[in-house]
Amino acid sequence: MTTIPVTADRTRFLRMALAADAVVTGGNGLIYLLAAAPVSGLLGPDAGILREIGVFLLVYGAAVGFLAGRANISRAAAQVVIALNIVWTLGSVAAVATGLMEFTTIGAIWAIAQALVVGAFAELQIMGLRKAAR
Repeated sequence: MTTIPVTADRTRFLRMALAADAVVTGGNGLIYLLAAAPVSGLLGPDAGILREIGVFLLVYGAAVGFLAGRANISRAAAQVVIALNIVWTLGSVAAVATGLMEFTTIGAIWAIAQALVVGAFAELQIMGLRKAAR
């Protein structure tokens, strides 16, 4: 497995993109987990589903944060994060388009907005991998 040494200045952008992703994802997960009922009323999906999503986001955010803080960042692990971010982005758009999650209008706007943010994290991480590989 190819790793990128932390001592190389070229990893800074990737590390920052991963760390920002971890903080935003973990924060979102915490809100979904701790405030599921009021968030459900605002966004539409059932509170139980929001709690499950919250747990997933907390675990995922912690894993991404762990990766960002590693002495050596595995290229393959970073690529998995990018792939999962792309899947989340497409899944969020699909959930709105199909009505699968029964979003309120505010919820649909929120889902698309957060999909754009997650997609932006994926793009920043791709850029970071490219910078690190130079």
